[in-house]
Amino acid sequence: MPAPAIAALLGLTLAACGLPLPWSFLSALPLAALLGYAAAAPTRRAVTARVFWGGFGYFALHLWWLGAFLQQLLGAAPLVVILFALEAAFLAVMAAIAVNVARTPAGRIWALAGGWVILEWLRFLGPLAFPWPTLGYTLLPTPAIQIADLGGVLLGSVLVAFTAASLAHAWTNRHSPNRQQQGRRPLAPAVLAAVAWAAALGYGVTRTPGDGPEQPMRVLRVTFDAFGRASGQLTPEEQFAAQTAASVNRPPGSVIVWSEGAISSPGTRPAPGQTIPAFPGPGISGIGGDEALTPPGPDPIRQPGTYREFNTVASLSVGGTIQSMSAKARLVPFGEEFPFRPILGPVYRVIETSLGFTLPRMTPNPNPTPLTLNGVLYGAYICYDSVFPWVARTLANGGAQVLVNPSNDGWYQGWGVQQHFSMGRVRAIETRRWVVRSVNNGVAGTVNDLGQPVQTVDSGQELQALDVRPKLLTGTTTYMRLGDWPALMLAALMVAYGVRQDRRRNDRLN
Repeated sequence: MPAPAIAALLGLTLAACGLPLPWSFLSALPLAALLGYAAAAPTRRAVTARVFWGGFGYFALHLWWLGAFLQQLLGAAPLVVILFALEAAFLAVMAAIAVNVARTPAGRIWALAGGWVILEWLRFLGPLAFPWPTLGYTLLPTPAIQIADLGGVLLGSVLVAFTAASLAHAWTNRHSPNRQQQGRRPLAPAVLAAVAWAAALGYGVTRTPGDGPEQPMRVLRVTFDAFGRASGQLTPEEQFAAQTAASVNRPPGSVIVWSEGAISSPGTRPAPGQTIPAFPGPGISGIGGDEALTPPGPDPIRQPGTYREFNTVASLSVGGTIQSMSAKARLVPFGEEFPFRPILGPVYRVIETSLGFTLPRMTPNPNPTPLTLNGVLYGAYICYDSVFPWVARTLANGGAQVLVNPSNDGWYQGWGVQQHFSMGRVRAIETRRWVVRSVNNGVAGTVNDLGQPVQTVDSGQELQALDVRPKLLTGTTTYMRLGDWPALMLAALMVAYGVRQDRRRNDRLN
């Protein structure tokens, strides 16, 4: 079988041990095979090629559901191949750097493992940020995921990558044709990995839920057609009426939570002090729309700079008065934000002309702050924000007592919906806060501070209301204080260990 096909098959196997599958905790095994196979390539270019094709298979299976989305949106499912190739190319660039840092098979294994984790961190940053998938999430079926409160989901990635590298290292040394390339203790990393797993599992099983006052809330799961909402076939008035009907007669003291964009405000961006008439507050809701910056011109395609779309979440009082607001922190690349406009502006303009509508021009919120409502601080973040740990961490450090995630998963089907919910569960662990989720066509409900679903609903054709009682918690985790630095330092140590393998080999040969 050709090397690219073998590498792609190993990548597919890695994805088959990913979310949302219940055996995802086995992901270190196929990753070990992929690292070992790539590191054993005869040339540095071959290493890079094997990593590329492994990454292509990995992303193709893990993100297959994006093809169905593009088919429904544009009738062009094959376009998703560009994303798979782009993400695989990032892995290939990492591999090209790694093979120049460490040149022996054993050294390459460790450099690739550490580089993989560092690349995952980089994929949280910049205009092309897309942290889907991340190795650490595969620990969700085990108590080991609780280490996320020490170093975030990336600390879980370190555990998976270190385990994979130690297995590949032991195999490479055992089957090396040149005895001089073998280390004196080839099984030492594997033993250390076993100890790390025992410590992580022990830490996880000893975690207990936090205790605090309960806040009654009514969470809605709506089943609106996302494409119908976007095209105007389903009017904002129809949506508002349906959600209002599901929000009445709730338990005393209850706060309602509506999903992303549940309230439409075309033409004007709402502000604190303004009133949403007939809103059945108190509650928290997503508010979306666009604001006109200048009077619209005659061109049916609105000219750049004449408007700006917004995606916000607000707390509203009993009378519907907005108490506080916060905008979305991370925008979806090529969905809400179109990167590199100064360079690609003419291309985007051609796309707008051919499609007959303007591409969004949203502005991200770099400093999300908690919402206030009746003396409680709610860390509200919108949909895509939930896969960026820094957003929930910033809100918790700002005093949020519970995390609230209005979302819209109506665009996707299959694994994508479950992956989004599962990734969001880890935000609860990292901050030790409950997560309350209201969603369109996804998973709604509550997750406790151990990341365990407490009350959820994820199916049904009718609008559903779920009465939940999350706990209001305070306190600071290690991850809230230190962020991703512990994981990044450990990843760097893996790279350094790879360099050391090279030096040991040179010392033995000399």
